[in-house]
Amino acid sequence: MDQPDWLVAAWRELGVREVVGARDNPRILAMFRDSGHEAVVRDEVAWCAAFVGACLERGGRRGTRSLMARSYLQWGEDARELRTGSVAVLSRGSSPALGHVGFVVGEADDKVLLLGGNQGQQVSVQAFPKSRLLGVRWPVGTSPADEVPRRADQLEADTDGGASMFKSALAHVLEMEGGYGDDPHDPGGPTNKGITLAVYTRWIGETVSEANRARLVQQLRRIPDAMVREIYQTRYWQPAGCALMPGALAFMHFDAAVNHGVGSAVRMLQEAVGAAVDGEIGPETRGAIARAPIRKTLLAYAELRRERYRALDHFWRFGRGWLRRVDATLAGSSALIGAAPMENSDTDQALEQRKAKGDDQMSSTTTSEDVPAKWWGESLTIWGVIVTGLSTVVPVIGPIIGIDITADMIELLGNQVVHVAQAIGGLVGTLMTIYGRMRATTPIQRRVVSLKI
Repeated sequence: MDQPDWLVAAWRELGVREVVGARDNPRILAMFRDSGHEAVVRDEVAWCAAFVGACLERGGRRGTRSLMARSYLQWGEDARELRTGSVAVLSRGSSPALGHVGFVVGEADDKVLLLGGNQGQQVSVQAFPKSRLLGVRWPVGTSPADEVPRRADQLEADTDGGASMFKSALAHVLEMEGGYGDDPHDPGGPTNKGITLAVYTRWIGETVSEANRARLVQQLRRIPDAMVREIYQTRYWQPAGCALMPGALAFMHFDAAVNHGVGSAVRMLQEAVGAAVDGEIGPETRGAIARAPIRKTLLAYAELRRERYRALDHFWRFGRGWLRRVDATLAGSSALIGAAPMENSDTDQALEQRKAKGDDQMSSTTTSEDVPAKWWGESLTIWGVIVTGLSTVVPVIGPIIGIDITADMIELLGNQVVHVAQAIGGLVGTLMTIYGRMRATTPIQRRVVSLKI
């Protein structure tokens, strides 16, 4: 039976498998090169889409140039049937970002037979349930230029600033995330460029164990930039619906999706624009985004992020950095709409001012320069301290400084009365201090007071 050229190329790779250990199979690395991913130098990277892309290119057809299996759902045209050589895209687990892709070579009852890469860590023919089929595609036309509408790095190129917007937002996220780290207080564990070990291993199709953990950590430390981009685009940018938003909002929303998770970010965005909070960006949410003033939305979104950070158990460890990240993201979003920096941010200067005042919790979003100062005599906190001191300290040190509580006074009032009064005064003063500190919102200033006796 005649077979298309790309399927002939695919059969030539049958049996090619990953190399166990530190070495890598050069034939698999050649698949990455031929599918447009020269930067990938390890055969442990998920390579089913690289196999399909390389075989298509070798057969005179362009692949999507993406390592995401589901990118082939937008490739070519609907095959309408399980035609030999057609490209079949399957689901993988419950994640909407993951999948598998291969060439159809047959079918049997409720199964489809695929010739694919990374099937049992090799190129093989395997049967898959038809219930997992997401789409079956076939090339369009005869010219390679006609067959693929867009490369993976051009997914948003048709929108105003789409591709450049993702590039800009990703650069910001990478700056915020930094390089490799493994803080024992970070529940994400080993992380490089914002990619945790758990995310990395799921991406390459492995499970972490005591036996392979050290090797996987070393791979994570050397993660290729191309893979970082693919992960961020397919796990965060696209599922969060960033491409459907104005650039400034996409900038904020993408950073939130990365740092809080896509679902949490969507719900915060919906709350910020006044839409129903259901975790799904549908027509109602898009309409609310369109109606809401962009500056107001960004300010509300930023404040919701701060509140969420402060509610986390490990805020004490990472809180300062998290709040600075929100400020930096808000500033970046402001620049995209040509506006001055937003006004409710926790800037470094404001944080230092709060630290000097002893407010390490950073619970307020206004600085001491935003509100007028008040006289210390209006401070409930200070009066609480004064009452506590008068009730508990003066009776002890009074005689030392000439304020003597005589025996006759004690006899007159009674020891128990004095003790009760001291206890009540101390309790009232302490409660006033605590309450005053909790409700304090403005700084204290000195004021000259004249007393006439």
